[in-house]
Order: sequence, then C-alpha cells, then structure tokens
Amino acid sequence: MDAIIITEFGGPEVLQRKTLPKPAPVPGEVLIHVRAFGVNHAEMHMRKGEWDEWDPVSGLECVGTVAACPGGEVPLGSKVMGVMGGMGRDRPGGYAEFVNVPTSNVVRIETGLPWEELAALPEVYCTAYTCLFTILDLQRGERLLVRGATSTVGQAALNLAVSAGAVVTATTRQEARFPRLRQMGAADVKLERPELEEQFDNPPRFDKVLNLVGNSVLLESIGLARPGGRMLQAGWLGGLAPVADFNPMLQMKPSVHFSLFHSKVLGSPDFPLSGIPMQDIVRRIEAGEWDAKPSHVFGDEDIQGAHRMLDSQAAGGKIVVLRRH
Repeated sequence: MDAIIITEFGGPEVLQRKTLPKPAPVPGEVLIHVRAFGVNHAEMHMRKGEWDEWDPVSGLECVGTVAACPGGEVPLGSKVMGVMGGMGRDRPGGYAEFVNVPTSNVVRIETGLPWEELAALPEVYCTAYTCLFTILDLQRGERLLVRGATSTVGQAALNLAVSAGAVVTATTRQEARFPRLRQMGAADVKLERPELEEQFDNPPRFDKVLNLVGNSVLLESIGLARPGGRMLQAGWLGGLAPVADFNPMLQMKPSVHFSLFHSKVLGSPDFPLSGIPMQDIVRRIEAGEWDAKPSHVFGDEDIQGAHRMLDSQAAGGKIVVLRRH
C-alpha cells in the first residue's frame, strides 16, 4: 500500500512516500481504507521529534470505508471515522492508504458530506465535545471563555457551546478574525494576549474556561474563573514550554477546579466515543447549522505543502489531506 512516513526528524521535507505492506486486522480491530485525513499540531511536533510517542506513519485521525472487520462489529463498506486509539503514536496512523484502528476508536457515520469535509470533524469535535460536556459540564446560560477560539478545536467548541445556550467570550490573536467569531455566535471577542483581564471593564469571572493556548496562560486562565468554577487546559497553541517556578500556594486562585485533557484518551473506557453524538453533529453540519468546512485541502501528493501550512500557523481552520493514490 501507499504510505507517507517520517523518514527523520525535521521540516516538512522529511515526509516521504513509501510502499508498505497492507496491514491485516485481528479481532478487535477495523481495517479502514483511508479516503482523507485531518492534519494536527501534534503531528507537527512528532515530525520534529518533540513528542513523547510517535510512529513513522503519522496521523491521529482519518475517514474512509471499512475494508475488513474480523469481529463483525462494523459492516464492510461502512463510512467511518477513526480517531486516536494509538494512531500515529504506538501504532501506524492515518497517513497511509489502509490503517488498523481499535474498534473502540471507530465511529460509523451515515452522511453525504464529501470526504474532505468529513475529515475535518473527528478529532476536533470529539475533543471539543468531551471538553465542554464531559469535563467542564457546561450548562445553558453559563459564561464560558474560550482562549484560542479560531483554532480548530476552538471553533468546534464555539459552535457546540453557543448551540447549548452558553454565553461565550472568545479570544484570537488576530483582530481580523473578530467578525468571524461574532458571526459564529460569540457574545464578546477579545485579543488573545497575556494580561487578558485588562481588556475587560470589570474583572471577569467566568463559570467555565477552556484554555487552548496552553502553559503560557495557564495561571492567568485559572484566575479568570469564578470561585467554584472550572478551568480546563486542552491545547498548547502557545508552545510546549512548561510553567516556570510554579508555586500553587502563591499563584493559584483558591477554589477553582483545574483539569487537563489530552485527546489521546478518546475511545478509552473513561472517555468512550459512544458518549459523543457524532452522527447528530454531522447532521447539523450537513443541514448548514454550523460551518465546519476545512480551511485548506491538499492532495496526498502535497503532504509537505500541508505541513508547511501547519507550520505557518496561518491556516485559520482545519487542514485536510484528500487521498488520491
């Protein structure tokens, strides 16, 4: 089969096409014929050698059709999403023509969306839904702050939160993106930067905070939640550097609940994909309720171009690769 592999650590040029043996699934796995896949920031760090786990065949997610399923859990030919379950980490990922995925990490979907649009959904919507409703327990009428709202997960979270009746304040590093966030339903938009609190007339106290920027604003984000509120960190758009000289006694606000989420646990017993209404999400996108189209679509022959766009941090949305080989 055709595959794209990381030949060595470095820039986009290290991603090269190779011919590899077609994998054979065992009971408990689904063999997916990959039609398209999303490109994720974690894959950039894996390509550079900055991630703790990686496989030469990268790719945390994919969409396609079922080519084999020894256990019979998913009918042959079904349209499916594959997300995480070790993909691209401790087992080959979605950058190949065929990929084996644990059955717990496969979601069957009925849809007429083209492959490139479907591929923009699995990781971001599974992550955003889990963050908002499984961990933050977001309720109608609550005040939610989304830091990094024009990221892929941020946009998904904004769509989901507004639909659930939350009052959302969104941040972005570019003022040109303010109108887009307001159009998506954000009640307020602020410029993403340290000392965010200074942009408010009164000190804000949010019921829930979703921090996708990362460690650089972790302590500040905890401080923006009300007493008894929740702050969840689920992204590292600002880089992977740790918080320096962290002293909880002096730096943390009291009584704020702080959690961490990493999408690599999606599909695990604690975070089953069955708890995420992906079919409903897809139907709402098909109906035009939310705009979840990818910002850029590349052919698999230009995987390096896709990663150059990823490195630029200028995509403004999901980057998707459509397989043509």
